[in-house]
Amino acid sequence: MPIFIQVSARIPAQDLARARAWYEEKLGLLPVEERPGGLRYQCGSGSFVIFASHGAASGTHTQLAFEVDDIEVAAAELRARGVKLVSYKLPGLPMTNDIAEISGNYPSKGGVGERACWFYDSEGNLIGVGQAMREH
Repeated sequence: MPIFIQVSARIPAQDLARARAWYEEKLGLLPVEERPGGLRYQCGSGSFVIFASHGAASGTHTQLAFEVDDIEVAAAELRARGVKLVSYKLPGLPMTNDIAEISGNYPSKGGVGERACWFYDSEGNLIGVGQAMREH
């Protein structure tokens, strides 16, 4: 029997009020719980916390990722809300309209790869959005 029953991410924020406003305005998310120094958000069966921190986010790796059914719709909605998607120019990472296609990513989820995009939140955290690619 596994000892872990759920996973939850922790995201640092130098300005918690700014982060709360950004997540509401840009992502349409409202906290389900608020405590001094922290906000908890629920997405599907997972959750994440934004906590007040004096440290700065590195922004060099994905710190939180959302899964979606349609990456094109999600990317268009993010752009409409003023979110700037990050475009990478890396060998072996084909990108179209700031959406990457990553072969072989997460086959355990029934896919042959993943389509993904990334953006930075108000605190410099790199956030990913992914959709499993299925065989046609």
